[in-house]
Order: sequence, then C-alpha cells, then structure tokens
Amino acid sequence: MKKTGLLVALMLTATFAVSQVSSTATTAVTPEADGLVHTSVNMPFVRFQTPTAADIYCAGFLTKERVPDANYVNGGLQTPTSTKFEIGELVYLAGTGYQAGQLYSVVRELRDINEYEIYPGQNKLLAAAGRPYGEIGRVRVVDTRNRSAIATVEFSCDPINPGDVVVPFVEKPPVAFHVPGHFDRFAPSTAKVTGRVVLGKDFDGFLGTGMKLYMNVGSNQGVKVGDYFRVERSYIETLRDPVDSLSFKAQTSEDTQARPPSFEANRFTKTKGPNIHVADLPRRGVGEVVVLNVTPTASSAMVVFALEDVHAGDSVVLDEQQ
Repeated sequence: MKKTGLLVALMLTATFAVSQVSSTATTAVTPEADGLVHTSVNMPFVRFQTPTAADIYCAGFLTKERVPDANYVNGGLQTPTSTKFEIGELVYLAGTGYQAGQLYSVVRELRDINEYEIYPGQNKLLAAAGRPYGEIGRVRVVDTRNRSAIATVEFSCDPINPGDVVVPFVEKPPVAFHVPGHFDRFAPSTAKVTGRVVLGKDFDGFLGTGMKLYMNVGSNQGVKVGDYFRVERSYIETLRDPVDSLSFKAQTSEDTQARPPSFEANRFTKTKGPNIHVADLPRRGVGEVVVLNVTPTASSAMVVFALEDVHAGDSVVLDEQQ
C-alpha cells in the first residue's frame, strides 16, 4: 500500500507540474525594466574567461611599422642538429646592444602559406591593419663576451627558430577579472568604435573561447588594453559567404505549406510566398573579446566567451557597458 500511495502521489505531482507549465505558457509575460523579456537564449548568463600571462605574452600583433630585424637568433648549443629551442635551452644572438642579465622578446614576422582569403576583401583589410607578427618567447642574456651573445630561454610560446627577431622586453599590463553577467544578443549598436576581425591567430578562420584574433581598430581609434568588444554577425555577411550562402538557396519550406517563402529571390526564383530580405533580420552577438595588445592601426584580443564560432570577417563593436 505504501508503494502504491507513493506512486499515486508522484503521478499527481507530475500532473500538477505539467498543468502549471501549460497554464503559464499561455499567459502574457511582463517585460523587465529594460522593456525586454529575458530568456536564456536572447539574454544568456555568461562567464568571462580571464586572460593568463601566457595569453597576454603569446597573443601576437599586427603593425604597420616593420619590427627592426638587426638583432636575431643565429643558433643554439646544438646547432646545426637542433633548430628549435625551448625553455631552459641556450640560444645565440646576433647583433649589438645586448646587456648581460637583460630580458629580450623573440618575435617572428609571419606569412600565410595558404594565400587564401577566408572572407572577401581580407587581404585588403589586412594590408591596411599591418603585418602579422608572432610572439615566440622570452630570453635572458647571460654572456656577451663573444661575437654572438649567449642567452637562456626563460619562456616560450612556440619553439624559437634561428632567424627569429630579438627586441627589448616590454612588460604588459594584466587584464582584470570580469564578473559574470547577462549578454544581450540583439543589443542595438550605438558605439562609435567599430571594426572587423581581420585575422585569427595562426591564420585560423573559426575561433572559440580562449583563442586570439586581430581587429582593425587600434590606438588611433582610442582602443586600449582591457577594452571589451562585442563580436556580431549580420545575415548579410552570411549571404556574402560563398559556402554559408548556399543554405539560402536550399528548400526551407514545409511540404504542406501552400505559399513557401524565398530568400532574396529574383524573377526566376521567386515563389508564391513572401520574399525574405536578410537585411531585415537583426544582427546577432556571437561572443565578446578583450583587448590584450594595441598598435596604432590594430589590436590583439582574446575571445572571453563565445555562444557560437567567431569567424574571421565578423564585425566588432566596442562594448561601452563593460
């Protein structure tokens, strides 16, 4: 009897819960103070990833000014059998001006061996923003008595190669912890500073939380380390993508729909239903990034959260509320 009574009680509880859901689903919902109805989809609660020292010192950068390359790595203890050097190994430095005990950064001018535009106009935007440089590591000079200075690798983002450029080390400010909060996916843009994701680190085209990217806005536009930018994508950008735009041409209707719609139809592709224009659809926020490094024409940033993939070519808008 006890088991039967418990089962009946559980069934009554479940029935009551379903009836409660059904009754609330058909009643009006009172908007919040901002005039919006908050849900987990249009106003999700997000947590921001805090950049570490490795994130900050390994981000890389874009610059219009060529980094002086008179000082560079010209070998290591096991040259020529070893061509890649990491933490704890000795490297030799060509050039002048080295001082024992001083730190130096190792950077590398990069090129995309694929020579492929991820989005239309990428090469033009990248040329205006600057050349890509990778931050490879940090070395400390221990001996300057020889023609080549001798240094030990104290920190490495990637293996250091002969030919990598050596420049004086400059300490970078940390990025403070950001408290979690709600993200308005469809917030209208009122910011004066806008740009685009021109390139992903390592020439990646799709980026997620913790990954680095480069934007074509910098100190000339007032951008500074620690600024947050919304990453947004319009459906017009999707329409321009040679791959993603194919979905607009696929059949989107239900077979039983009498007047199926069409997207951006012309006289030959128009259906009996409405012709949907993607410019009428809202821009959606896909994530946020925080600025790690700034040059006059560009900035390096890290994705602190992403609701979907961040794409090279996406728009960025300064988040003035952060």
